[in-house]
Amino acid sequence: MWRRLSYAFAYRAGRTPWDTGVTPPEVVDLIEGPDALAPGRALDLGCGTGTNLAYLAEHGWNATGVEADGRAFQAAQRRLARVSGARVHRGDVTRLDDIRLDGPFDLVLDIGCFHSVAPARRDACASGVARLTAPGATLLVFAFARRPGLVPIGVTAREMRDRFAPWFEPVGRIAGTQPPGAAWYRLRRLG
Repeated sequence: MWRRLSYAFAYRAGRTPWDTGVTPPEVVDLIEGPDALAPGRALDLGCGTGTNLAYLAEHGWNATGVEADGRAFQAAQRRLARVSGARVHRGDVTRLDDIRLDGPFDLVLDIGCFHSVAPARRDACASGVARLTAPGATLLVFAFARRPGLVPIGVTAREMRDRFAPWFEPVGRIAGTQPPGAAWYRLRRLG
């Protein structure tokens, strides 16, 4: 509950350093790079104000987002109002079955959402993603490294592998720079 309140406060105060309005270069490379994925159906977990949904739709993807915060959800709706092929649903990423999502998806993006999900709810998120993805689908997650403290935030490479097993296998990891220890995890949905 405190996580939702902290995000709500951040959006209300206009202090959302994670919501830059710019699609990260790692996503751009996945969509436009030399080994680009063919456009298909994409799901963005914790999509914020819809920056990456708009980007995906503009590159031929049918893009769907899930956002729990009311202000971010409304901003995403406004941003996507004139973007064909993109939509956003308000909901909880640990309760994906409660949202009418039109899967299966070929790509799932999670840019800073999974690492802030309470550890007790992470398996629910992972199994929900598994139910909504097609065999061979790509899961790309940006996550902070686990940090010590009272509030469990962040993940380890082992946790990423274990939480998404047996549905996904890790196929790549790109070290991030901000904050130190952060990384992009790429996983592939098994058949």
